[in-house]
Amino acid sequence: MGRPRQPLLSRDRIVAAALALVDAEGLDAVSTRRLATELGVSGPALYNHFATKDELIDAVVDSVLGEVDVDVLRAPRPSDAGAWQEPVAAWARSYRAALAAHPNVVPALAPGPGRRPNALRMADAVFGLLVASGWPRAQATRIGVLMRYFVTGSALGSFAGGFPDDAKLYAGAYPHLDQAHLLADAQREINEAAFETGLAALLDGLTRRYEGLGAGPR
Repeated sequence: MGRPRQPLLSRDRIVAAALALVDAEGLDAVSTRRLATELGVSGPALYNHFATKDELIDAVVDSVLGEVDVDVLRAPRPSDAGAWQEPVAAWARSYRAALAAHPNVVPALAPGPGRRPNALRMADAVFGLLVASGWPRAQATRIGVLMRYFVTGSALGSFAGGFPDDAKLYAGAYPHLDQAHLLADAQREINEAAFETGLAALLDGLTRRYEGLGAGPR
């Protein structure tokens, strides 16, 4: 029997199968045995591509980060003082969209970029834009971290979706939540509006700090 025209396995195929498991069941669902079954191969075959589960999870997470548009951070910038705001906002929206599509990977982002190429490219692009726009390096670092906290937190789950659809639950005991039973049905709209409200508030606050840079770093 001749060799197959294409190899049975590739890194991309393994990562895609692992991401499908993570999306469906969470990070703990990924195991050599489970993946081998999904891919129709023997377990040891996976180790030709990934030496450890941690290495595979890194690749899965980085594949999601590869969906984030970082080109907006490298776009030509006008010389006006607020040139950094629009690119940062566009990047934040793209970042949230990628994570909202794959919320189960969010916990794996907590330790930082590590050696993940897409994660490092994103960090480099955010930091580079802010410094080129006039932010001191220390503040640019803090802003990059702040934005990641905000975006990843917004993608963890739906707060609005956590309110049971039971008007009797809130009656009497929680008088200010008399409409809370309606929130779950509008969770997507509420979540997106909450993200935009928070993003605008963050950028407004940062703009005020930016305008005060002439008085010295804070």
